[in-house]
Amino acid sequence: MSNAKHSLSKRAVLIGGGLLAAPIGLSTARADTIGRFIARTAGTGVFDHAGFDSLLATFARESRDGVVRVNYAAWKRSSADRSALRRYIDALAAADPLNLGRDEQFAFWANLYNALTLDVVLDAYPVTSIRQIKPVFFALGPWKKDLVRVSGVNLSLDAIEQDILRKGWRDPRVHYSVNCASISCPNLPLRAWRGAGLSLALDAAARAYVNHPRAVHFEGDALVVSSIYRWYAADFGGSDAAVIAHLARFAAEPLRKRLEATGRIARSRYDWSLNATPGGL
Repeated sequence: MSNAKHSLSKRAVLIGGGLLAAPIGLSTARADTIGRFIARTAGTGVFDHAGFDSLLATFARESRDGVVRVNYAAWKRSSADRSALRRYIDALAAADPLNLGRDEQFAFWANLYNALTLDVVLDAYPVTSIRQIKPVFFALGPWKKDLVRVSGVNLSLDAIEQDILRKGWRDPRVHYSVNCASISCPNLPLRAWRGAGLSLALDAAARAYVNHPRAVHFEGDALVVSSIYRWYAADFGGSDAAVIAHLARFAAEPLRKRLEATGRIARSRYDWSLNATPGGL
């Protein structure tokens, strides 16, 4: 992968040679409408994610290298399982997330994001990277296209992640909950997110990612991190020291000690290759 690809966020666009983070051009009316999802209104409801569990159990596996991969080829061939994923997405779209408990809302949005991403990839498969899926010629990927309508609001993947999850929860662990179908992304969960036990599950996802070399490793004395920690540095504290402290919180020994003795991040990397089962293309 080229250095240019490493330097671009999956949710950004180039304008006049400058890099502007998405979302861009979100109208005030649209922002206000989406804002209702992050107003901390909550009920006591629980959503049933069993259908997504079944699909993940069938088609997603953790490989020997610690990366969860998806058998897109087999899933694409199964019209019944393609329809089952669509039914799950439709059920989410038909629900009012504000009737759910607060942690259940987080699970709702993270699961919707992951399910939509799988659906987008399956529609386009075979591809070798999600970035090949472009609704318009100049797009960097599928993230800005409206894909679902929830409570009368049209939503893209960017809207779900950037405008609802990141703004609504302001928790860096959001980044461990959503999967962009790429090798360098935090793993697709093997079981749908639930409100019950959510914080512990997010911590486990953070540990799994931080302790994998695609997220954090040293090359000699140089600390190399996933580009996620560059693109979203503000979410992790806004400085190298704060990002390193976040990483050390979830790192196991001896990585933790090495991080605690490190003052700066040397560089970042990201592999956009599809998280497909080897040989699936």
